[in-house]
Amino acid sequence: MKKSILLASLLAAVALTACSKKEEPKVEAPAPVAAASAVVEAASAAASAVDTAASAVVDAAASAASK
Repeated sequence: MKKSILLASLLAAVALTACSKKEEPKVEAPAPVAAASAVVEAASAAASAVDTAASAVVDAAASAASK
């Protein structure tokens, strides 16, 4: 009888101890950094495309003006 009460008490103590664990918060910092890098690359590509288009317009205007 005493052994069964002792065993039940130990099991209850272990169960209550296991229930009190808190989960660590998840950190998602790398995702915004990767997104920012993609935005910078896209902006750089857009700036390059605008520069190329502007050069083409200037060349076409100079060609038309010289004729």
